[in-house]
Amino acid sequence: MTFCLSITAISVAIAAAARSTWSPCGLSMLSSITPVSESAKGNSYRSTATWFVLGSTLGGATLGTAMAALAAGTHRLALPPTGIGLLALGAALIAAGSDAGVFGISVPIHRRQVNERWLDRYRPWVYGAGFGWQIGAGLTTYITTAAVFLMLVLGALTADPAVALGVGTAFGALRGLAVLLTRHLTTPTELRAFHRRFHQVGPTVGRLVVAVEAGTAVVVAAYLRSPMALAVVGMALGLSAASLLSARRTGRARSRVGTVGATAPFDGVGRPPRTD
Repeated sequence: MTFCLSITAISVAIAAAARSTWSPCGLSMLSSITPVSESAKGNSYRSTATWFVLGSTLGGATLGTAMAALAAGTHRLALPPTGIGLLALGAALIAAGSDAGVFGISVPIHRRQVNERWLDRYRPWVYGAGFGWQIGAGLTTYITTAAVFLMLVLGALTADPAVALGVGTAFGALRGLAVLLTRHLTTPTELRAFHRRFHQVGPTVGRLVVAVEAGTAVVVAAYLRSPMALAVVGMALGLSAASLLSARRTGRARSRVGTVGATAPFDGVGRPPRTD
């Protein structure tokens, strides 16, 4: 069971890190630490980005340390593999249901963002490393996907502190590396075009994360070799699909009715649509 949970925890960590880039904090970093912004302030983008990645990796290691402590506690409890598997299965189904938005399930989140005043008050290495640590720690800023919580649960259930530490550190490092997506952009026009494209990809990434969460449930159920577990997963996926189809049909009907008076689409660069 440890090997199975280790693989799924790593997969979920990658998915969570990727999806979190579309959070308000993630988008803010892709707007605040860029070749364009750093050059305008007379700073080196390469240096600031390096500090950001280092800080984010350290933040992930901090999160991983907490996960390692939980994994050590799981090891001491000596829970049976079946019990651990059922806990992981339940967590994966809840996470998938929350991110898919079915049945009104939503994992509680907080909406804290980094303090943008740091950009004017402190040196580049300070706000680079400071922002990075907060982003990499996962739980200190805006949480946009339940996959973050699922990663914590799976890491703890591995009962292996080394694996849990590695999962958390990898999550932080991946979140930090996202800042390099803008490394080749040298003009405001290129930056705006990037954010428009990036915004358009967000929903697709969200669906892929739900697929990873649902896949985690399937893998764990298959590993348990329990017909009941497989039946629960199948029923949950079937009901979720039916709920999503119903919501899509309702949405199409509403879109036809509400075409008149629609607002302009979000441009993906941080400006909400005009409503006046």
